[in-house]
Amino acid sequence: MKQCYFCSQNLKDVDFKDSALLRRFISSQGKIIDPQHTNTCAKHQRKLAKAIKRARNMGVVSAVRK
Repeated sequence: MKQCYFCSQNLKDVDFKDSALLRRFISSQGKIIDPQHTNTCAKHQRKLAKAIKRARNMGVVSAVRK
């Protein structure tokens, strides 16, 4: 079983300003990818979802990819 990306990189928080990192966890339709496919643990999946939603509101990441 693969380990969570954030746990393996020793990242405590997910920064909403890091658009390159967030795009790895967003589908081509702009949806947050399921944690079974990204292998993120529950704690980091919650932080990731919050960061993606915050980035969408701030305009850092578009809601729909083109």
